[in-house]
Amino acid sequence: MTRRELPLRAALGCCTALTLGAAATQGGVPDLGPGASLRGRRLFPADSPWNTEVASAPVDPRSDVLIRGIGAEKPLHPDFGTVYNSAPSGIPYIVVPGNQPRAQVRFEYADESDPGPYPIPPGAPVEGGPLARGDRHILVIDRDNWKLYELFSAYPEGGGRWRAGSGAIFDLATNRQRPAGWTSADAAGLPIFPGLVRYDEVMELGEIRHALRFTVRRTRRAYIAPARHFASRDANPDLPPMGMRVRLKADYPISGFPKPAQIILRGLQRYGMILADNGSDWFLSGAPDMRWNDDALNTLKRVRGRDFEVVKMGEATTR
Repeated sequence: MTRRELPLRAALGCCTALTLGAAATQGGVPDLGPGASLRGRRLFPADSPWNTEVASAPVDPRSDVLIRGIGAEKPLHPDFGTVYNSAPSGIPYIVVPGNQPRAQVRFEYADESDPGPYPIPPGAPVEGGPLARGDRHILVIDRDNWKLYELFSAYPEGGGRWRAGSGAIFDLATNRQRPAGWTSADAAGLPIFPGLVRYDEVMELGEIRHALRFTVRRTRRAYIAPARHFASRDANPDLPPMGMRVRLKADYPISGFPKPAQIILRGLQRYGMILADNGSDWFLSGAPDMRWNDDALNTLKRVRGRDFEVVKMGEATTR
């Protein structure tokens, strides 16, 4: 993906912890390992922006203009699946126990990053694979302390040490945010993991109960809540700001899609998706899994930009 302009970088917003016992009311005990099932356990409180349904929210008065600014005829593109270019397709994650040894991370943007240390296990999956030259995100969920650790542009340095562009740590029990204007491991200053399409949700739970994450090529020099950061120098008001939320129109017919695609589309009608990074237009983020049916996922490309509408936005921050 095309990354943000580096002079505009900063780190993100945290939330506070939830014990494993308290989490029992929100689902089961998550499994451990790469791409592990969370067993229905929900990230963040019920009133988190990620978990808020928007099916009945009003449409933004400039919705049509903003959709055209991205591309009304361009297709939705699942940016995840099994394998792409000999590497897992999507943004991987790993679930670790609370006693996972911590690693020291040296940051390029140290003043904008949570210093850690980070519970990165040996062989932790890196976006694009160990030889990747792209975003190289690492996402780690501490199951027992219910914290999320995310790194951007992460590279091992040997001896259990890492270097990264930036890093953010999120406690997953409150909606507390960091200061306005800060980014994270993502351009919009949002956590990445909560916005992914995950195999366990689609194929085990049979539903997605949160907003998803998507990218577009050109964004505006502005952000709206829940985003905390913009990544553009273009003030054109017809371009979408970071944090803009869109939803699939309620009357969009989904019955002709394969079941996994229907579940994703139904989630897009109920919770929508949040603009989180500069990348390709209408690319929908998800986690890789060798059990995905790529043919079923690719039917999502039937959906076009015109099939979405922008949820009414609050005031935009432009500086």
